[in-house]
Amino acid sequence: MLFDGFSNMVLASAIEPLRAARDYAGAGRFDWQLFSMTGGPAVSSSGMVLNPDAAVSAAEGFDILFVVAGYGARDHAQPAVIAALKRAERRVAALGGLDCGAWLLAAAGLLGGHRATVHWQDLDAFAETHPTVEVTTDRFAIDRRRITAGGATTVVDLMLRLIGERGGRALAYDVSNMFIYDVERVQSHGRGARSASLEARAPQLIRAIAEMRRTQEQPLSLPRIAAHAAVSPRTLARLFERELGLSPGHYYQNIRLASARTLAEETALSASDIAARTGFSSASSLARALAGHFGQTIRSLRAGRLSHAMPSARGSAAAEDGAGDTG
Repeated sequence: MLFDGFSNMVLASAIEPLRAARDYAGAGRFDWQLFSMTGGPAVSSSGMVLNPDAAVSAAEGFDILFVVAGYGARDHAQPAVIAALKRAERRVAALGGLDCGAWLLAAAGLLGGHRATVHWQDLDAFAETHPTVEVTTDRFAIDRRRITAGGATTVVDLMLRLIGERGGRALAYDVSNMFIYDVERVQSHGRGARSASLEARAPQLIRAIAEMRRTQEQPLSLPRIAAHAAVSPRTLARLFERELGLSPGHYYQNIRLASARTLAEETALSASDIAARTGFSSASSLARALAGHFGQTIRSLRAGRLSHAMPSARGSAAAEDGAGDTG
């Protein structure tokens, strides 16, 4: 739910990790809609105009409704907004506030007795104005049905946490890598605090993943991957399960499927060529793996991303991969 003065950076920090998670995990796992009070345009702090999908009165049945507000957030706390937030609270599973969104939730009486945070510049004023809220300096706060975060980097932290809870640690790790992001920030020790990085904690795992990415066209056996990482296959399996919650073989296949999806969406290669480039024995085996992981075929992936590009090349490729898609 956007309010005039929202930060483009905060909004992108919320949506782009979800977009990456959706691309990795497949359609239906992660999705979002944008709302404003009336359904009319919202103007960001930098003057960019964004057209939401609908008025907030249409927001119902969502896992989380985030209120995104920045400059002038307190000025938006008018009776109509407060009433709309109270109605929305009854129609969604959880309410969140990003940047200065917590101001509006608190003004509506929806944060009393909850841990919450807000943009760091407003922390002191927020605590003084709303004494019933347990204000925290943590990077983000999740307390029952209330979820809050401050600036853009803390919003990325929060989204990675939510993606990990819903899609698994491996998915959150892959999303973090998409943005070359240090996922190892620790919200429970104040803003900016960090734990030991995954590279420092499990360098053998990082070496194994790098070798998997390098050899996806001609996948190696897991014992050879383990040897490259200088650990036993059993130790490698324990590292993957401990850090990412997946077996090495499962993660290796996910790397190859992500590459196959990119090739399907961004090139006119045939299904057989994509299979060869991602280590699958045939177009039909690739098709089965794509359907199992993403719930889509090469044709449907192309229809979603290339509907307005390379029409002639796409048509010939679709004819070539048709048999493979039904395998």
